[in-house]
Amino acid sequence: MKTVLKSQSQEVVVSMDGPIVMIGEKINPTGRKKLAAALQAGDFEYVKQQALQQAAFGAHVLDVNVSVPGLDEKSLLPAVVKFLTAHTQLPLCLDSNNPQALAAALEVAPGKPLVNSVSGEEGKLRDILPVVKDRGAAVIGLTMDNAGIPADAEARLAIAGKIIERAAKAGIPAEDVLIDPLVLSVGADQKAAAVTLQTIALVRREFGVNINLGASNVSFGLPDRQTVNQAFLALAFGAGASCVITDAEKLAGAVLASDLLLGRDPYGKRYLIHVRRMQAAAAAAAAGGARG
Repeated sequence: MKTVLKSQSQEVVVSMDGPIVMIGEKINPTGRKKLAAALQAGDFEYVKQQALQQAAFGAHVLDVNVSVPGLDEKSLLPAVVKFLTAHTQLPLCLDSNNPQALAAALEVAPGKPLVNSVSGEEGKLRDILPVVKDRGAAVIGLTMDNAGIPADAEARLAIAGKIIERAAKAGIPAEDVLIDPLVLSVGADQKAAAVTLQTIALVRREFGVNINLGASNVSFGLPDRQTVNQAFLALAFGAGASCVITDAEKLAGAVLASDLLLGRDPYGKRYLIHVRRMQAAAAAAAAGGARG
């Protein structure tokens, strides 16, 4: 099954047998004070910088979240989307809990964007799915509902099925629904990652839809988070995940190595290009330091 995302000039295909798709996570003010301050000041140059940097490190899609307390997301999100459209060719992932902000942003987003996200909560299904359908967008479905995030994989599978069914009733095909099995910190629950991996396998077997992950939560509260994130991603891709919202600068190598090991990178071409690019960047940085 293929999920096709589009900008004004580029197409990104999410599939179980194609390259793993990276959605850059950095245009999100949560925990990023500099970005929050820039949004509050109406200064979008820092947003542009983050977009271009993530593209340079291999992100295929850009997540765009502008939720800052006190700011009008309904006007700010479409403004940032219009600005980014003028400065990047990557498809966008519109990240908001506000249906009105999503609707306004979808009106100005080119191509076929991705909406992040809907859950199994009745209110979310009622408010978000019609907005997605009206625009012809794709959507991420979170495996949680009004009772929260289930502790077991079977219950998360049931929520995934509910989201896919309700999306179909709204006129959204299964290929335009990416299920996110959700991952919690293994620092708080040692079985958290295992449950997520089980959910990935179940969703892939039962529904055959594409599966998206947010990779950062698994290592929250632990030392050397990058190593934990890399290991988890490799396991998740092996289980069937095909898309990840992540820090492309830190984890592109792990994603591309996973592609190579899963037979998704013929002759290792993309992996080798990435390694050479990183080596060249390191050499340039070292040369600059020596001159200084």
